[in-house]
Amino acid sequence: MATILIVDDSRFSRNTFRKALSSEGYEILEAVDGREGLEMIRKHQPDCVLLDMLMPELNGKEVLEALHEQGIEVPVIIVTADIQEHTQARCFELGAKAFLNKPAKNGELQQAIQTVLSSSA
Repeated sequence: MATILIVDDSRFSRNTFRKALSSEGYEILEAVDGREGLEMIRKHQPDCVLLDMLMPELNGKEVLEALHEQGIEVPVIIVTADIQEHTQARCFELGAKAFLNKPAKNGELQQAIQTVLSSSA
């Protein structure tokens, strides 16, 4: 089954996503900020990344910029409370595959992951 990396500084969000996704059979990795997330992407090469925007160290936009600059291709789904249109547009410019507003509904999250994984296969 696919490996999903959850990059979010909110323990509650990580726990919620982990429970929902591990029950579907996904292998789950977690990072508490953008810097740790980048390290884990390089080390573990996950099949998909759930990325929060508002985090310490590196925020979600900075993570996307680093991935873009380094030529690292991994499907990224943004899951954030930041619903500004310019934020969403910039994320797509930097390669994000989907954008979900927090709190993401379980079915919505599952559908986004399935869509992203099937399109990158």
